[in-house]
Amino acid sequence: MTRRPLLRLKPREGRRARAGAPWIFSNEIASDLKSLPPGALVGVQGDDGFEFGTGYCNAGSLIAIRLLEAAPGTEIDRQFFAARIGRALSLRETLFDASFYRLVHSEGDRLPGLSIDRFGDTCVVQITTYGMEALVDPILQALDELLKPANVVLRADSPSRALEGLSSYVRAAKGEVPAHLGLEENSTRYFADLSGGQKTGWYYDQRDNRTFMASLARSKAILDVYCHSGGFALAAARGDAKEVSGLDSSAPALALAEDGAAANAATGVCRFVKADAMEELERLASAKEAFDIVICDPPPFVKSRKDIEAGARAYRRLARLSARVTAPGGFLLLASCSHNMAMERFQIECAAGIARAGRRASLIRQAGAGPDHPVHPTLPETAYLKALVYALE
Repeated sequence: MTRRPLLRLKPREGRRARAGAPWIFSNEIASDLKSLPPGALVGVQGDDGFEFGTGYCNAGSLIAIRLLEAAPGTEIDRQFFAARIGRALSLRETLFDASFYRLVHSEGDRLPGLSIDRFGDTCVVQITTYGMEALVDPILQALDELLKPANVVLRADSPSRALEGLSSYVRAAKGEVPAHLGLEENSTRYFADLSGGQKTGWYYDQRDNRTFMASLARSKAILDVYCHSGGFALAAARGDAKEVSGLDSSAPALALAEDGAAANAATGVCRFVKADAMEELERLASAKEAFDIVICDPPPFVKSRKDIEAGARAYRRLARLSARVTAPGGFLLLASCSHNMAMERFQIECAAGIARAGRRASLIRQAGAGPDHPVHPTLPETAYLKALVYALE
């Protein structure tokens, strides 16, 4: 077995990790981490000799060790990643008929710091930690062994990389970086920009929520706020909506939405507008315009814990404005992808905003991400996505 540095925890520390959580924080560690290079593979042991197994460390990160849930001395090589990614692939192939999904979801697939989205014969690999950055070669080898994709894109440009001390880049590890790639979801055709679009170019996490809202859309007028490249909007159009309006501040994203409308024969139903979402909601409310269904899926308002109160006010304001433009008897979806905003607090702020709009509502659906975004059973922080659907009187 491979010999690697052994890190010891302080007495009575590592309680969550003993229960199966893959994170160990810097204040729990007795050993000196500063002598180790960021991303180094280490063995981890409790003060009582309890074996936590193999992980990787970074003295510059609050989460100082991320465990790979592997036995001490395990070789972290191509075979290791082929086994882990292969298990994730088997699960997705059970869940989905088409090869468009999140293939690897970080801790949820026991590969912290690594996400892989699959777009048919193209894969987008997103690495957010030093440990996974150091292992990129065996990761790519395993991916090629399992899928032999035509294109592999490294999207190493997540803002969270800065917290690890990593630089940002986007490049093709194999093939090319498509700027206009077609994908299929729930029989709807979409387009993604894998070079400059947000995250990996698409948001597979909202798949089930898009399906639910589309099921309500027949003969209704829809407003999709923060529509990006048309995720909810095009699903609603395919659900026989009467008319669909999409709002976003990104012209490139709206161009992809327009292309998607054409591909789904929905150009006559869909209208996309470049605007600041909050300002446009204020304008629509002042003009007393109303829609049968309003969908608000904003970017994260809470990027760190220090932003919680400001973010809570933003969610409350968004709920108030969107409730004002939801017709009586209509439906309102409010979503948050901020993992620092707990579901309970998010519900409180949404309810407060709806009440301040002078509306009464019933909460008819609480949901998270789809099953290709598994939650680690001992790490509730990985359940980042929250979606609430209200029926308004």
